[in-house]
Amino acid sequence: MTSPDERARRGRAARKTVSRASHGRWSAAADRPDPLRVLERQATDRVAELLPIRYGRMAVSPFTFLRGSAAVMTADLAAVPNTGLTVQLCGDAHLLNFGVFASPERALLFDLNDFDETLPGPFEWDVKRLAASVAVAARDNGHGDARAWRAARAAARAYRLAVRQLAEQGELAVWYERIDADAVLALVHDRKERRQVDTNLERARRRTNLQALGKLTEIRDGRRRIRHDPPLLEAVSSAERRSVGKIFSEYRSTLPEERRLLLDRYRFVDAARKVVGVGSVGTRCFILLLTGRDEEDPLFLQIKEADRSVLEDHLPGDGHDHHGHRVVAGQRLMQAAGDIFLGWMTGPNGRHFYGRQLRDMKGSAAVETMTPAVLRQYARLCGATLARAHARSGDRIAIAGYLGAADTFDRAIADFALHYADRTESDHAALTAAIAAGDITATAGV
Repeated sequence: MTSPDERARRGRAARKTVSRASHGRWSAAADRPDPLRVLERQATDRVAELLPIRYGRMAVSPFTFLRGSAAVMTADLAAVPNTGLTVQLCGDAHLLNFGVFASPERALLFDLNDFDETLPGPFEWDVKRLAASVAVAARDNGHGDARAWRAARAAARAYRLAVRQLAEQGELAVWYERIDADAVLALVHDRKERRQVDTNLERARRRTNLQALGKLTEIRDGRRRIRHDPPLLEAVSSAERRSVGKIFSEYRSTLPEERRLLLDRYRFVDAARKVVGVGSVGTRCFILLLTGRDEEDPLFLQIKEADRSVLEDHLPGDGHDHHGHRVVAGQRLMQAAGDIFLGWMTGPNGRHFYGRQLRDMKGSAAVETMTPAVLRQYARLCGATLARAHARSGDRIAIAGYLGAADTFDRAIADFALHYADRTESDHAALTAAIAAGDITATAGV
């Protein structure tokens, strides 16, 4: 077995391939693909009538454009040398793909919460996407470049310090490491802002299946049914309803034995098609209503299509021949605690899906209202959380060796974040211009 000293030396040796300072010297490649064509190719197999919603949401701001353009940024990251220090990547580690949710023990945890793009790859790709999202969000909030740079540096510094701390811990200690939601509250010192964070956490605690029953359902023809809200929440066709029933048995088989028994105590009641996220709009997604003991004992599941990861055009695969399995395996590896109903299945026409609970005390931050101080604190929290997720799969000792004790990496990542914020603003402007010219159809406000 390789000793810790040898692993640390391997990490330091990677600096000869990609120096820490070099991360900050970024510019778009001369042969950079047209970002709008990248988005167009990604949408080829999506539900066509939903794509205007996707473009409408991306057009709102540079930050929403960044959220929906993981494929664009991945191509940019792949165009420059990488460290070769591999972890299980989230693949889309922007600020709003972190949040709170319930552990199986009903504790409220803070963690990554989106794994559609997960795949093994160089650790710095996730760090750069996080830092870029911090800088773009700061600019969108009117904080200015100096504060945007400091917030991006805070994310990178927190990542570096957390990795170095985890490198000193044993394997089980790293595996059991988790971040309680109260850590979010502890970061905020301003009394008014602290009350707002506390309110948001309390709101997340109330986002349960029972709360969803009142919000998402109604009585129609004397029976409990999902309430329709076209085009965001629509009735399924008879064929889709039958398909959902057929794929359910395969989904069940991917759950641990005790969870299968629990699922068997529920009966299927209704299903609807749902529009989700920004970058995911156009993928096929369903919500299912099941009931247990009685109608007041609901379970809402989300069945979402799993397509190729945007990373797969640039990195080797991970050995999974089912994209739903890939997403579930990546999530189980990276999260400190996962959804008890996380599983995968194959749907009509061989499409891949994965399932989880729709609402289980889930909540995300209101990034658009954050002050510079709160955004910087939140960036630190996300950076440390990303480090914990990476430490579960990658060689944390080698990565710590690469990062070192100096702030060279932190400052370079902050420089990169501002460069990429410039690029994102240009790409966003190209999208809004194409919409204005009628080349792209977008639906605003949906």
